[in-house]
Formats: sequence, C-alpha cells, structure tokens
Amino acid sequence: MTLPRLLVVTDRTQAAGPLADVVAEAVAAGARAVLLRDRDLPDAERAALAAGLRTVLDRVGGLLVTAGPVAGPGHPAVHLAAAEPFPDPRPALVGRSCHSAAELAQARTEGCDWAFLSPVFPTPSKPGYGPALGADGFARLRPQGPPAYALGGVLPEHVPELLAAGAAGVAVMGPVMRDPSVVRDYLAALR
Repeated sequence: MTLPRLLVVTDRTQAAGPLADVVAEAVAAGARAVLLRDRDLPDAERAALAAGLRTVLDRVGGLLVTAGPVAGPGHPAVHLAAAEPFPDPRPALVGRSCHSAAELAQARTEGCDWAFLSPVFPTPSKPGYGPALGADGFARLRPQGPPAYALGGVLPEHVPELLAAGAAGVAVMGPVMRDPSVVRDYLAALR
C-alpha cells in the first residue's frame, strides 16, 4: 500500500464546519488520504470519529491514518510524533513527524514508511519547531530519512518547488480545513 501525494491533516479548531463534513468535502474534491490528528479528544469520541472518517474514505478506496494509537480495530496506518514510541505490534504503515536530520535518521532506522518534514514554510500551526526550512532546507534534509512529505505553510503554488526538492508529496492542514475545495488546487499542482 502506498500513500497518495496529498495527505489531509485534520484540525477541528480550524475546520469550516463539523470535522466529518469538512473531511467529506475534501474527499469529494479528490483527497484520498486523511490523517486524523485531533489527539485531545477523549478516546471514545476519537474512536467514533475515526470510524466515521474511515467510512467516508472506504467509499473511494482511500486511507485513514491516525495520529498515534486509536482505540478499536482496523487502524492499519499510524503517524507518530517525533518522540513517540514505535508501536508494537507494528501497523501495516507507520509515519513519523520530523524536524531535523537526527529525527529523519531515526525514522529511517525504525523502518518508517514516510516522514513529515516540517515546518517547510512559516505557519502558526507549528510553533516552537525552529525556523522554516524552505525548499532548500527540505531538499538538504530529505535524503536522511524515508520518503518525506512537506508540511507547514504549504500552499498549492509551493508544490512544484517542493516536488523538485524531492518531496514525496505534501501534507496540508489549515488551508483544507478552512476550505476543503482547495484540495483540487493541490491535486492539480501535484500532477
């Protein structure tokens, strides 16, 4: 199983409406992979949300990735924070958030299937992770780890530059949460 080049990352605090509706609109616009972030939800509520999002994605052959473990069966793809312990048993797909060469090297050593490398551009969603890498910084660090997705302040107009810098794809939160129709612009840029 491989990941699409666009991963939509959820954040209900930025969502233009109920999160399930925003994700459904993003999927209708062409998104085929969604990372359920929203780690602050109670376990039961997060598990119910995951089940609902999986139903939406299953209809189009899409993939739900969960940020960290989620209670209940059927979570084949997990995305870990930089310092989060590697799961045992290993899910079918595992990714990790990375912000440095050392974190990328760790993700490679662990056998992660992908990494999010961030922040690529300035963004209020990634405070405290150092200065933005820019496309050049992304290109310099990317070879240290598994296939890397650019995250942080990425707009559709940045996509060609990031693909040229070696990005496997892009992970996008804020722009899609605020306007799910922008998925079409990202997909056009990724073609």
